[in-house]
Amino acid sequence: MTDIRAIHHVSMIISSTDKSLAFYQGRLGLETVERPDLPFPGIWLKIGDQQLHLLELPNPDPVDQRPEHGGRDRHLALSVRNLDVLATSLEGAGVGYTRSRSGRDA
Repeated sequence: MTDIRAIHHVSMIISSTDKSLAFYQGRLGLETVERPDLPFPGIWLKIGDQQLHLLELPNPDPVDQRPEHGGRDRHLALSVRNLDVLATSLEGAGVGYTRSRSGRDA
């Protein structure tokens, strides 16, 4: 039997701390949390009881010729109160996004 109770955080590699902060804090309204003194830029964000760690590091994955989102790629899924409100906000800011092709409102 395991004593694992929850996911504490998820880490994602980003290309720009400033652009990511503008999106995750400025557009999505996530709060930053204290980050340890690390030898690379990044930000820690709070999502409920969990955290999202954004690390500005060289990306080991190819960024050109990636397939269109189809649910089998690496992605972050966030639960929101009203998906239509978020979609309107993203569209107003010119931020591209995709909806689930599974038939779910996602």
